[in-house]
Order: sequence, then structure tokens, then C-alpha cells
Amino acid sequence: MATDDTWIWDGGRVCLDFTNTLRHRWRPTPGETLRNPGDLTLWLQRAGLLTPGIPDPVDAPVLASGRRLREAVDRAVLAVSDGRLPSSSDVVLLNESAAQAPRPAPQITINGGHLEPAGTTTTAPDPATALALIAQDAVDLLLSTEIRRVRVCGADTCALRFLDRSPAHNRRWCSMSRCGNRTKVRLHQARAGRSERTPAD
Repeated sequence: MATDDTWIWDGGRVCLDFTNTLRHRWRPTPGETLRNPGDLTLWLQRAGLLTPGIPDPVDAPVLASGRRLREAVDRAVLAVSDGRLPSSSDVVLLNESAAQAPRPAPQITINGGHLEPAGTTTTAPDPATALALIAQDAVDLLLSTEIRRVRVCGADTCALRFLDRSPAHNRRWCSMSRCGNRTKVRLHQARAGRSERTPAD
């Protein structure tokens, strides 16, 4: 069973956090963190997508459906962020999945004398509907200008997907405290090692 520290929540969108449940995608065999139905239920709870209480148990077909959705989201997001169209099969899967949950009613708020859309927190009564909320978030991202800000972490041993909301749109790491600092330390150590091996003039 997965634990709280198994998952990383630096994606910036719930659909990207969901794609990141498959870790180390650069490896021939990536690391699956949704290993059983209980892992999927726990992840959906931690993501705030399930209504508080005891959810309906996830069965093997729902887990398989969730993994298929995850990979379709990943392929579609990376394609569109790169200026390409997603495959028709991924579009069909996303549309069918998103249609399984009602879209939340739009909300508004007054902020600084201006009328703005208000964020809504939507939860689902069961895991299958929670997956549909992930699909809806992916569709929203694919149709938004933020899709051009989707990045893959620049650390050689990471490859997590994240949304770059930095002012300059030049964020390279999924997390500076994790991959950014580790990469800088490795580069510094490599440079120091080369300096030690270089003969003095």
C-alpha cells in the first residue's frame, strides 16, 4: 500500500499530479505508485476529489481505467504543449471520461473592486466519478493558454510534469527544493572534481 510520501504534488493541476503517479518515466520500466485499488482510492482522497467518508471500494476495472486515463492525459498534454494535436483515441477517451461527472456550477467573487471567477472545490461520491473530474481538469488545461506552460522537470532522474507559473516562464525544475538543489549540487561537485584533476599552470 502506498503512503503519503509516495506521491508528489508539484504539478500545479490535479491532472498533472495524476500523471505523476507513474514515476521515473525515463526508465525502461517506470515506477508505478498506483499498484492496487487501495492506492487509487488513497490518492483520490489525498487529492481532495472524494467526498469525505468511506468511498465505494475501487475494483480492478476502475484501477485499469484510471491508469488508461492517466496515460491519455499525459500523451495529450505533452502533445498540445508542444504544438501538436493529440491522437483521436486519446481525445475520445478524455471526452468519454469527462462526461461521466457533472461540471460544477461556475462561481464568482468580488476581489479588489473587480468581479472575478471563484475557484470551486468539487468532490465526487465515488472513485469512478473522481476520475471523471480529473478528465475534466485535463480538458480544461488542454483548451487553456496555460497548456503552453506545461514542462517536464529538467533533472535527469525525474521527468515529473508540472505547470510553470513563474513570472518569467522559465522554471526548469518540478521543485527547487528537490530536483533544482540536487542538480546544482551534482554540477558543483562535478566541476570541483574536474578542477582537482586539472594540473596547475
